[in-house]
Amino acid sequence: MQREKNSPMPGAETLRALADAFHIFGDETRLRLLYRMSDGELCVQQLAEALGMTQSAVSHQLRVLKNARLVRARREGKSVFYTLDDDHVRSILALGMEHVEENIPHTN
Repeated sequence: MQREKNSPMPGAETLRALADAFHIFGDETRLRLLYRMSDGELCVQQLAEALGMTQSAVSHQLRVLKNARLVRARREGKSVFYTLDDDHVRSILALGMEHVEENIPHTN
């Protein structure tokens, strides 16, 4: 989706919200968590083991992602499972990766 020429500039509040969203995506640990969840839901313990992190550190980052509405949680007994909030998050990750990979020199 491209912005049309001469379309109105978004308001300050909207731009601030967009900047905040990009700030959340600007952390490598949070990106690793998002990529792990892009294939389906995982619990804190699974995420911690997969990324070599403590459950406390993972829980902290998941709280940030949940508050930003990038992930959602589902409780099952004592476990809480997390997954990407919607396909927009998956699309942002894919477009960002596409942009980065096109600028990485490839060796033969």
